[in-house]
Amino acid sequence: MESKVLYRKYRPQTFTEVYGQEHITGVLEKTLAKGNIAHSYLFYGSRGTGKTSVARIFAAALGIAPSDIYEIDAASNRGIDDIRELREGVLTHPFESKYKIYIIDEVHMLTKEAFNALLKTLEEPPNHVIFILATTEFEKVPETIISRCQTFTFRKPGEEILKKYVLEIAKKEHLKIDDGTADLIALLGEGSFRDTCGILQKLLSFNNDQKISKEEVGAVTGAPKTILINDFIEALVNKDFEKGIGVITKVAEQNIDVKVFVKLLLHKLRVALILRYAPETANKVKSHVSAEDFEFLKKLMSGKTAAINSKTLEVMLECFGNLNVAFIPTLPLELALTKIVKGE
Repeated sequence: MESKVLYRKYRPQTFTEVYGQEHITGVLEKTLAKGNIAHSYLFYGSRGTGKTSVARIFAAALGIAPSDIYEIDAASNRGIDDIRELREGVLTHPFESKYKIYIIDEVHMLTKEAFNALLKTLEEPPNHVIFILATTEFEKVPETIISRCQTFTFRKPGEEILKKYVLEIAKKEHLKIDDGTADLIALLGEGSFRDTCGILQKLLSFNNDQKISKEEVGAVTGAPKTILINDFIEALVNKDFEKGIGVITKVAEQNIDVKVFVKLLLHKLRVALILRYAPETANKVKSHVSAEDFEFLKKLMSGKTAAINSKTLEVMLECFGNLNVAFIPTLPLELALTKIVKGE
């Protein structure tokens, strides 16, 4: 079963296999080389950026045996009794290693009393204990805890890094996938290696011929068809409000995630803007969209249309930011269409 779970199968085992966190892995490698090991570390970053993986790699690089590695989910073990049990456990010596390491995931979920109990251990930890605290919500971790840890901020991987990750896994799994489809998966992964791998996992279950197409990605993820986005772009260019509203109606009728629609729209509008103002760089952005989409955008922008400009992207970015608070899902997109087409 494990061979089929991609995120576990391709979880990095060494620092060199970690994507996009060189600013962290480089420091940790130097720390290990010099033997300057701290007793407590705090890893902060959004979900699926590699915090737990790097913690495990760090433990392995220190030569810590699995029997001396303790992983605790603070979301399920968040009370003072849990931390009291931990405080008693740290007093015992490691079974097989020089150190015993405690990896506490989602540490921000601990109660106030539990944090106070943990603080006492962090202030005077036994020499054989190392703590690695991981969190997605840094602001919820008390300053007293933060001040006693070496803090590392994990960056959200960009689309280029996620695309490289997708293509690397696809190659190992003997999957055929073109650049445009890999771009789409990376975009839908939303800055998370785990979520990106989850999409690939679904595609593997859905796929029968070892070839992944954009249509399959759309079917699995609910991403809008290319024609819908292109029709909306044409509506913006031609100032065709009726056509634009028609596209938005289809988005609603097909239960398409409006946030995904706008994100993919912004992706194409960015390429269009580059083609308008810097056509000499066309080859650099060509791989960011499918061949068909590239020709569509290139033809559209060949007339140097003023309809796609920086203001267009500003309005759409504002629209994207408002999607999370809109009680009518399509309302921000309808307002953006009105601003761009009607100038209101």
